[in-house]
Amino acid sequence: MSSPVPMAAVVIGRNEGERLEPSLRSVLDTGLPIIYVDSGSTDRSVAVARSLGIEVVELDPSRPFSAARGRNEGFAQVQRRWPSTQYVLFLDGDCILDHGFPPAAAATFEHEADCAIVTGHLSERFPDQSVYNRLCAIEWRSPAGRIEDMNGLGGIMAVRVSAFRSIGGFNLQAIAGEEPDLGARLLLAGHSILKIDQPMATHDAQMLRFSQWWTRALRGGHATAHRFATHGRSRLRDGRRELRSALFWGFLLPLVIIVLLWPTRGLSLLLLCGYLYLGRRIYRHYSRAGLSRSDAMLMARFIVYAKVPEFLGILRYWSNRLRGRFHIIEYK
Repeated sequence: MSSPVPMAAVVIGRNEGERLEPSLRSVLDTGLPIIYVDSGSTDRSVAVARSLGIEVVELDPSRPFSAARGRNEGFAQVQRRWPSTQYVLFLDGDCILDHGFPPAAAATFEHEADCAIVTGHLSERFPDQSVYNRLCAIEWRSPAGRIEDMNGLGGIMAVRVSAFRSIGGFNLQAIAGEEPDLGARLLLAGHSILKIDQPMATHDAQMLRFSQWWTRALRGGHATAHRFATHGRSRLRDGRRELRSALFWGFLLPLVIIVLLWPTRGLSLLLLCGYLYLGRRIYRHYSRAGLSRSDAMLMARFIVYAKVPEFLGILRYWSNRLRGRFHIIEYK
């Protein structure tokens, strides 16, 4: 293993198109050994990876695809190929790695003995391409430091191999929100999760349509329900606040308005002012966080809009759980 740091990379992808080659090259440029895991792509993704001399793991299509499964199988292959690896970097095929992140993450692991995950700053490659890309660009912003709220943990990360193995890796039942689930289990096991003040990667959301945003919000609701079901009653209370918010604003308040519409001769519609109140609170939060007026307003609008698809995602989670079948929710 001829790497500048004791780290290997796992890149996962599914029909990433032209975004995949720059992503893979960004890892190759760091000198890290790399495994590419493909989830049933019908484009040239596999051929592109192999043309770069990268080992490819093609997931068996007889089992459901998911990011959790892809990362776990990539991690297992890293362990087989380079058993002395101490850290593994997970990267999505729509992201370009910053060359300075791997050594900075490795140095953090060496300095912080209890640290299981290191992340850095993620930025959006084309934030002005659509209003939905802009939302992602704002969403990625967060300060460096210890991560306690698992809602802020994404899939681009470096993990300590020993810690990752000790909890069994990603939960295969988590088709969305697998990263917060992983983080919660690591925190409960006594590890820490750190975001360092270092660029980590650029992301290409390529979210150009309202339908994509809606599906992503629905996926977020599914993830929230999973987080609450698995760790909501632990000391972390993971997902509890988000679940209550989606249930109240996405279901209970609309139901009350509709049920009381006839008895109140339409006066129940005044309860819609509650959404204005919610939007105002969100706007003030983001304004105080340093966002421009237009960006704070944008976040307020779409967080309010998202309550309904998030509630529908919660319903889908419980439906999937009752049936015992979980299938990936794709928004692009």
